[in-house]
Amino acid sequence: MKLSIIIPVYRTEATLERCMKSIANQTFTDVEVILVDDGSPDKSGEMCDEWARKDSRVSVIHKQNGGLSDARNAGIEAAQGEYITFVDSDDFIALDTYEQVLPMMKDADIVEFPLFRHYGSTRQEEVRFKSQLYTDMKQYWLEAKAYLHSYTWNKIYARRLFDHVRFPVGQVFEDVATLPTLLAEANSVRTTDRGLYYYCANNQGITATAGGEQLGMLLDAHLNVAGHWCDEAYYMHMLNIQMDVAEKTGRSPIMPYQHISPLSGKLSTTQRIKALTQNIIGIKNICKLNQVIHKMRIRRS
Repeated sequence: MKLSIIIPVYRTEATLERCMKSIANQTFTDVEVILVDDGSPDKSGEMCDEWARKDSRVSVIHKQNGGLSDARNAGIEAAQGEYITFVDSDDFIALDTYEQVLPMMKDADIVEFPLFRHYGSTRQEEVRFKSQLYTDMKQYWLEAKAYLHSYTWNKIYARRLFDHVRFPVGQVFEDVATLPTLLAEANSVRTTDRGLYYYCANNQGITATAGGEQLGMLLDAHLNVAGHWCDEAYYMHMLNIQMDVAEKTGRSPIMPYQHISPLSGKLSTTQRIKALTQNIIGIKNICKLNQVIHKMRIRRS
């Protein structure tokens, strides 16, 4: 068995068929498909069983609801493939993605391929990568800005990476927490401009509905990484999250201050302005300023 495709399923009866057709019709066929029914209360579980009846490559795990991480972990435990990949059941992939991407695993432990982000919405955008092999994980995280696309599903992984790694159960934004631990196990990562994952818009997803506590988990995950890998652009990315957390929770910032040169070539114009501001008034005050500006905008509207 070459590739294990793990698909967590929860309340996606409206999109599961589309997802599975994109998998079943892949031009690369040496796969096993593991559908993990995470205690879904709709007809998703029955649909999973129907797919298992009509395609011998498909197996189903029915379990009590434990969340996305727990469902992925159940799939990892059952996986028999040399390589592992993931698909969310409200998304789908382009027809020949695995056939194009899998040969690149010969010299890499992880291959990341392009995606269509927020597909089907007015915010949809295609995220593409240049073809490059990274043997320095810090370079991949910072120069390729992997922290902006740390998604689990637009990547293929060597099975051995999961020998000692699992997704954190009960934690949202689990991708950001997990990818760095996988990178610690990897020797190389390849990015490619081949293949395509369709990350479909979901107004009920965690990205769209996250509150202060959830964004706090996201910030914690980034701060854990920043203790080892950090540059000016990554710091400013975390500062944005910290500002949102402070605004939504009312709690004081936990992010440690770092002087950032507004002249850094790694920063956008907006980031340079924010860097200069935080250098002058500090993190706590820039968070307060952010809240004031947002309140003024709300009053004007």
